[in-house]
Amino acid sequence: MWQAAVYAQGFALGAGLIVAIGAQNVFVLTEGARGRRPWLVAGICTACDALLIGLGVGGVGALAGGRALSGWLALGGALFLLAYGLRALASALRGGSMAPDIAAGPPSTRAVLLTALGVSLLNPHALLDTVVLIGGLASRLGDGGERLAFGLGAATASACWFFSLSLGGRLLAPWLARRSVWRVLDAVVCLTMWTLAAGVGREALAALSGPG
Repeated sequence: MWQAAVYAQGFALGAGLIVAIGAQNVFVLTEGARGRRPWLVAGICTACDALLIGLGVGGVGALAGGRALSGWLALGGALFLLAYGLRALASALRGGSMAPDIAAGPPSTRAVLLTALGVSLLNPHALLDTVVLIGGLASRLGDGGERLAFGLGAATASACWFFSLSLGGRLLAPWLARRSVWRVLDAVVCLTMWTLAAGVGREALAALSGPG
């Protein structure tokens, strides 16, 4: 039987976790504004979140919550966020805008796929939110049907958010077409990624240096 109330709880939790500044959200918004395969980006991020939520609801959250493993995952994510921030800084110093992107043509599907997978699967915040937190809460539910409804609700919230961000980026594209605006946006992206990397890095080092 369909568990509407549990589905709504999962949707509310998923929405509360995902509506925050993070690597995935920044990437989806900026790619939507630049018009670089925005729906593919949103679709990949949605699919990755659904996969991670499914793993969490299926019981992998307990394994991923191990101190050593979570520490190494966080360290890898911190390094990825540092690299992403460096790329944004280079773009800000170069003075990126939408015009050069259009002139050079869109990036390859492979490049979009790899970057979207990176911000989704190498993002420790996404892993903790989906696999560990959502999975942990789902494990407290009574039966498989309720856990499934809970996971579907969280995955639906993720899909709604990513495609809304992609559409929002397209609507903001005329305003974001100015070079000066992109300089500021890329600088904000750089600071955001490095701030996240610093926090995640501290957590990783604490997990790896502490008792197992």
